[in-house]
Amino acid sequence: MVYVLDIDGQPLMPTTRHGKARRLLNSHLAKVVKRCPFTIQLLYQSTKETQPVSLGVDAGSKHIGMAATTEKKVVYQEELFPRNDVVKLLSARRTLRRTRRNRKTRYRKPRFNNRVHSKHKGWLAPSVEVKIQEHITTIKRICQILPISEIQVETAEFDLQRLKAMKEGKPLPVGTDYQLGEQYDFYNTRQYVLHRDGYTCQCCGTHDNNIKLHMHHIESRQTGGDAPNNLITLC
Repeated sequence: MVYVLDIDGQPLMPTTRHGKARRLLNSHLAKVVKRCPFTIQLLYQSTKETQPVSLGVDAGSKHIGMAATTEKKVVYQEELFPRNDVVKLLSARRTLRRTRRNRKTRYRKPRFNNRVHSKHKGWLAPSVEVKIQEHITTIKRICQILPISEIQVETAEFDLQRLKAMKEGKPLPVGTDYQLGEQYDFYNTRQYVLHRDGYTCQCCGTHDNNIKLHMHHIESRQTGGDAPNNLITLC
């Protein structure tokens, strides 16, 4: 498939006539604009008639599917793998800054109000923002080589509480049941984990009021997060 732009840089319909595209290039009536995907630009005035092209976007966290179609065939398709290393890089940066701060200064007052989400309305986490930006960048790149007339984005919502109840064989949540989760009526996650483990060390089985219990991560916080299923009680 050869993608074609007119003399003004506007996208035209792509073609599979590779021989004609080669003759246009050899006669200097067209030039190569991009090699992947292979795109040429005409150097003479041509008609600008196009067909309706619909771009379908299957949005995802780890895989993004793109497909541009006319009424009869697919003219472009791509599978994109967005970045998933932002959380890891931010965690490394936070660790480096924290050690540097402790090493360079004796004491600095805490600045709890110095947060980006409190300064800018509509703030998104960097890991989410980079995924959204990759969706937008890819759509813009496709619109530069194809006359896209409409864009259809497929989105889906998942009821995690309902899926978890089905997996555990419990009654499905309805109405206010969604507000009565496993951590309901607990002050914080630490209190819930200690209560769940019976205030007992899960390593040695110690259950003594004189021993201070701690909440630890099973996997690293960077890998498994702070969810209760990744936390355990230890002495």
